[in-house]
Amino acid sequence: MFQVLNSAWALLLGMGLLMVGNGLQGTILGVRGQIEGFSTLEMSIIMSAYFVGFLGGSRLAPDMIRRVGHVRVFAALASLISAVMILYPALTHPIAWTAGRVLIGFCFSGVYVTAESWLNDSTDNDHRGQALSLYMIVQMVGIVSAQALLLVGDPAGYETFVIASVLVSISFAPILLSISPTPAFDTTQPISLKALFDLSPLGCVGMFLLGGVFSAQFGMGAVFAAQAGMSLAQISVFMATFYVGALVLQYPLGWISDRMDRRQLILIVGLIGGIGAILGMLFTTQYFVLLPAAFAIGGMTNPLYSLLLAHTNDYLDPADMAAASGGMVFINGLGAVAGPLITGWLMGPGVFGPSGFFLLIGVLLFALVAYALYRMTQRASVPVEDTGSYAAVSPILTPVGMEVVQEVTYEADQESSEVEESS
Repeated sequence: MFQVLNSAWALLLGMGLLMVGNGLQGTILGVRGQIEGFSTLEMSIIMSAYFVGFLGGSRLAPDMIRRVGHVRVFAALASLISAVMILYPALTHPIAWTAGRVLIGFCFSGVYVTAESWLNDSTDNDHRGQALSLYMIVQMVGIVSAQALLLVGDPAGYETFVIASVLVSISFAPILLSISPTPAFDTTQPISLKALFDLSPLGCVGMFLLGGVFSAQFGMGAVFAAQAGMSLAQISVFMATFYVGALVLQYPLGWISDRMDRRQLILIVGLIGGIGAILGMLFTTQYFVLLPAAFAIGGMTNPLYSLLLAHTNDYLDPADMAAASGGMVFINGLGAVAGPLITGWLMGPGVFGPSGFFLLIGVLLFALVAYALYRMTQRASVPVEDTGSYAAVSPILTPVGMEVVQEVTYEADQESSEVEESS
């Protein structure tokens, strides 16, 4: 662990600050949009735009890095993020915000691609798994911490946007001033989506549905909270609760995953998350019921992402795992683009109002449960002793980070098998 921190502390510190900035801007826009009188539909388009940009960035960033290198790409994209954040309160118009969100989504995706390949190169094989775990923990802690900063300034003013911009601006200083050499860059070409679906229908359908759930949480959670009349302090705690649930339950559910039929666990976890959504929908005005609902949703859906990836790997040849990761991220991204748009319509006046936020999450999770039940009737389960290891994966990871996770998990499984054979 100390060796990982010694080799990658600058990158981890910079990414932590970036995640605080990203988490803050997502929440503050939902609150400020309500103050500016933007309609729910307008806010849903604005929030969806981030995922459009993110999807494009994950595809184009690798080519940018190959052409001009990690340092230039990282510095340029982080500078654009900082600029857009400071422009939000100056250009309070839905079209301007939509364009800004597309650009910020693109830039964050490129920054993540750069950071993940850099992290992979800065650690040796023996410590790569620890480095990835630290990286994902830093990401989640950064987003949780960001919610507290919502209380620092008046959301109707400039202060909170300035704080987010400053955090992003200083985040790349430790990285760019680090003496670590820039790595060579290479990625695996993803396999076709049809081939991936044929190998794991549940993995693909589940990833698409979860994309809608994640984007609804990240993009429309603050919009819901503002519509529901929560105070700034309540919005801060409510949004943080989603991510705290993910932090607390990711590893316990991973431990269980390696000891039981994964499809059964996917079904159970999806069902618990769906029940949390029903609670939220029925008690939209009861703040202290909404918190356990948010905890259940966040705590179930983030491990579901890792469970679906592990389930898919159980049907893949080891050589195809890295290639499949890019397709899984792309499928998740498609669902993420649609999530806020549908949520915004459901939350609109004359439809379901604020409770539409939880309605969409519940429908998507119960659809996943139903499809998991269907798939259990179509194909026999992989015996537990033949399944690969569960790897905790963040939904924020790009295809580059997912490839590294796949490689680390496979290498760990190989070492474990060799030890068992020798004993």
